[in-house]
Amino acid sequence: MIHYTVYRNQSSTSWVTFVHGAGGSSAIWYKQIRDFQKQYNVLLLDLRGHGDTSKVQYVQHQTHYTFSAIADDILEVLDYLSIQKSHFVGISLGTILIRQLAETHPERVESMILGGAILKMNFRSQLLMKVGNIGKYILPYLVLYRFFAFVIMPNKNHKQSRVLFINEAKKLYQKEFIRWFKLTAEINPLLKWFRQVELNIPTLYIMGDEDYMFLPAVKKVVEAHIKSAQLYVIVQCGHVVNVEQPLVFNEQVLHFIGNQN
Repeated sequence: MIHYTVYRNQSSTSWVTFVHGAGGSSAIWYKQIRDFQKQYNVLLLDLRGHGDTSKVQYVQHQTHYTFSAIADDILEVLDYLSIQKSHFVGISLGTILIRQLAETHPERVESMILGGAILKMNFRSQLLMKVGNIGKYILPYLVLYRFFAFVIMPNKNHKQSRVLFINEAKKLYQKEFIRWFKLTAEINPLLKWFRQVELNIPTLYIMGDEDYMFLPAVKKVVEAHIKSAQLYVIVQCGHVVNVEQPLVFNEQVLHFIGNQN
């Protein structure tokens, strides 16, 4: 089982589950824990090969990495903790895993909050994937990861997010990076499906106005998914909205979740 951390609120029966992105860990949510624990039970996860999960061995490590299989890792923790339903908060690639979980087990997802959501790979992101595919067996993964971080989070005010993710990525290994990077082979058809199919689950996209790689696609999807989706754009903010603008992020997400209860 992947590593998890629970912060309980004895006055609440509702859960909020946080899912980090590729190369990160549950440590990226340190600016959310206090505010969310005041109202909800909080579950933090470390995905395969990330954070404290990198220190343990478990059976799933031997299986082929797919978005479906990794979403099942999350479900395994929910089942173990007897959490029947949860609000889910994700960042970057974590938003894809939440949406994947909602596809297969919608009854377990009370709402989705998708920060820095990835819904389409634009020209620059497709180019990044090609560079990664060429270099993943040649270059040390941290060289590639630093390059990706600077392309996705290029501005001065994105520095804190870059440094945090690069430091967390140091806990990965070259083989683990390659396993995760191979997931990009299935990402385009999956994202196309997500853009086309609207789920009957309340969804908040929370994006930075400087998230130039992913914001345009999210705007189009929200315009199309008018029954379930809404968008909040944080000004002067890049891809990792929960780190760069935690006060605004926490306020908007808690308000959204509160409206679902």
